[in-house]
Amino acid sequence: MSRPHAPAHTADPVEPAPRRTAARHGAPADHSTPTGRGVLANRGPLASHSALARRSVLGLGLGAGSALALSACARPDTDPAEGGSPLTGGVLVYFDPQAWQTLYPPQVGFYPNGGIMNNIADRLLWQDPSTLELHPWIAESLPRINDDATAFTFRLRPGVTHSDGSPLDAANVKRNMDLYGLGDDKRQLPPSEQISNYVSGEVLDSRTVRFRFSAPSPGFAQAVSVMNAGLLSNATLTRDSQGFGPGSADRIIASGPFVVESEELGTRLRLRARTDYDWAPPHLPHQGRPYLDGVEIIVGTEYSVRVGALVSGQADAIRQVDAPDEARLAERGLRIVAAATNGVTNSIAMRFPHPLLSDQRVREALIAAVDRKRILTKLFTDNYPLATGILAHSAQGYKRFDGAWRHDPAQASRLLDAAGWARDGGATRVKDGAALALRVNDALPQPRSKEVMTLVQEDLAKVGIALSINPGDMATQDADALSLERIQLYHSMVGRADFDVIKSQFAGTRRNALLNYDADTKEYRDPRLEKLLDRVSSEPQEAGRRRASWAVQDRLVDRALVLPLFEEPQVYGFRRRVRGFACEAVGRPAFYDTWLADAGERAQNGGPRR
Repeated sequence: MSRPHAPAHTADPVEPAPRRTAARHGAPADHSTPTGRGVLANRGPLASHSALARRSVLGLGLGAGSALALSACARPDTDPAEGGSPLTGGVLVYFDPQAWQTLYPPQVGFYPNGGIMNNIADRLLWQDPSTLELHPWIAESLPRINDDATAFTFRLRPGVTHSDGSPLDAANVKRNMDLYGLGDDKRQLPPSEQISNYVSGEVLDSRTVRFRFSAPSPGFAQAVSVMNAGLLSNATLTRDSQGFGPGSADRIIASGPFVVESEELGTRLRLRARTDYDWAPPHLPHQGRPYLDGVEIIVGTEYSVRVGALVSGQADAIRQVDAPDEARLAERGLRIVAAATNGVTNSIAMRFPHPLLSDQRVREALIAAVDRKRILTKLFTDNYPLATGILAHSAQGYKRFDGAWRHDPAQASRLLDAAGWARDGGATRVKDGAALALRVNDALPQPRSKEVMTLVQEDLAKVGIALSINPGDMATQDADALSLERIQLYHSMVGRADFDVIKSQFAGTRRNALLNYDADTKEYRDPRLEKLLDRVSSEPQEAGRRRASWAVQDRLVDRALVLPLFEEPQVYGFRRRVRGFACEAVGRPAFYDTWLADAGERAQNGGPRR
């Protein structure tokens, strides 16, 4: 998921399509052709495995061709894919493409951050990743909410503790939410973008806490179900921004099923099961400690190293499998899981405040010039559905727009002609001496962003628009995305399983993807859009929130401000010995129900558990 960088008549709304089916906490939606989970052989002790991984995997330096050769010669994973009861024991080896950056909950949206926080910190409520319904977790019931959604009262389960033994009581919950709702400028800890209009918490007794808001905040119940509201110990809540950063992971104390055992800066992190854990969401069949003894998270920035580790059996699971490799891995007997992210689609935001994009005809021409189906056909699989709306079809507030982004290069040329942009014999159109030349960011967290933008670049060139792709690493991309002069087309997405997700992406006080808010003048270039976004988070009833979200989407489409490309999943690869893997509602891993099919056999045979 994209981190917070910066930030025609429409069709009648239709009811959302049925949600992608998924088992409950024990298994996410699997939208791929391969099926099965299973066994990985030749296990050694954790220390031995770590050394082997360092020598044999991180030192491989594989190129893409080498990874394919390794896939061709490695023994296929033919172990049973299903069946059996969950077994306790073993350590899952999980490769992530990026290193984590912070474990301050309001800032853990970046997938490596969230993948850790989702497993070490509990929340007040639990959101079903399939139905998106909310259930009690640390709260013993759903909250009592007043009529205008300005007060939420939670009753807590007794006996819950953080891993340092301190109680998770009403005072601790209040302290968490006060920090997440208000932030702390002195410690450089921002408030959560998921929590709007927060005023304060009030401890009614040791197990009851009430939160008050200055305006209706119906999204608060969902906000306390996500890892951005992960509950931390009082000692952890005293840390500053640096204290939540790399090098401090084993000092982030929470109440979840795993604890951080150790960290090697920028390369690996080990999670250890909390054996006394006994407060999973009560409606789930699995209660008590996690099945795994631990999870070893290894940073594998080189894609070929991650794939090679999975195929060779040195990794049990990897995140971010490229679409072209899905079929190849399936042929080797490996399992692919594509988890929905339930939010704003992978899209290009047209930053209309820039002079080159201020004319709506130019924005409409950009949309008409891009062949979205060609992008999907050349680069992706069926796990990446063509976008039919601003939001994914499984998202809260989804509205379908048929024909809104039709590919029509002839129409694009007519629109540019009408807007006064002429070719004059050159490849790039000009007007009043200025070239129609734009720049787009390389969205590094998004799948194949540079390749996607290269195809967009080709399509735009055909109608006389020059597009350059911004160079640089993630820090450069983040900084440049704040500048209208540097980035005019903004490639991104955001996942959140709540109506507020559209506000998270486009509001000036949130990610400001369109740069609608001018930080210099403190004004909005489209104040009407901002007012509509505010309504999404302030309507107290669900029907009103849906109407408000549709109104925002209508404006984005009517003004040609966004080109949705596809619904972006998180795609994982697994050895078949891995069972019960799950994701939360936005595709981040949840290891509580995960188990290894050979854990009991190896323990019985006296073999070491990894």
